[in-house]
Amino acid sequence: MPRAHILIAAVILLRASTSCTYSETRAPLATALSADKLIALTFDDGPRPYVLLGTTGEHPTPGLLDTLEKNGVKGTFFVVGWRLTPGTWGDRRYEKNVGVTCIDAAQQAVKRGHELEDHTFTHIELRGAERTKGEQWVVGDVERAARAIKAVTGIQPRYVRPPDWSISDNARLDLERHGYRVLTISAANSIALRDVNSLDYLCTSRNSTQCPKPSLASAVLKQVQQREAKGVYTHIMVFHELSTTTAIMPELIGSLNARGYRFVTLTEYMRLVTSKPASTGEIARSAVPAVLGGSQ
Repeated sequence: MPRAHILIAAVILLRASTSCTYSETRAPLATALSADKLIALTFDDGPRPYVLLGTTGEHPTPGLLDTLEKNGVKGTFFVVGWRLTPGTWGDRRYEKNVGVTCIDAAQQAVKRGHELEDHTFTHIELRGAERTKGEQWVVGDVERAARAIKAVTGIQPRYVRPPDWSISDNARLDLERHGYRVLTISAANSIALRDVNSLDYLCTSRNSTQCPKPSLASAVLKQVQQREAKGVYTHIMVFHELSTTTAIMPELIGSLNARGYRFVTLTEYMRLVTSKPASTGEIARSAVPAVLGGSQ
């Protein structure tokens, strides 16, 4: 049967099964669609050594790098340039010093096969910065972070995620002229290339009452279900370097693996997704809203 017919038949089966539970509805199709079901796990706001490597003591927390490795996943980390200055271990107001610098933690991530991409140097909201400092300052902030990242990885970053996805069209076009691809939640993008906001920043100890219910993992799976209902089986998922996010990764990865998803780095994701024609569901996808807002 031609591949297009298989995909259309799968979508019909999914829609016909809406009376079933979430797991019952899609699980039988996992094997058939696994070649096309891709997820790029991305993590913003680091490198945070206490998250990447974990903590010890009275209330130890697992390290995100170990957690991903145990689950066979390579991630992509959108890092903040100021953290990659020598001797820096994090924000003294909120973060725990585990005796490892941000640069050392970033190097460990790279050695384990993860990617580092650009989340600006200052982590300032770029629209406001452009109004007060000018468009060239915005480009310079991104490029300053890129230089810091390249000093760690030896590779020029290709992707930029603006803090809070906030950037003017002019600045975005300017960055594209400089060779960057800007990731956003804008409906102007193909849904397969549009970020999926996990809302994990609502689940920290300071914000836990706002955390999606019944759990963050189930809320993320629900977003996947909503996209699948439109025939979309490729997702760029946005998380943050948070201990609370690390804690849900085994459950979330296991659930997505069971549904036939394969985890890839962002570079691999872009290579695979942009090299194939849009599916029927992706052509009609604009009805799928992005989850807005965020602490990026």
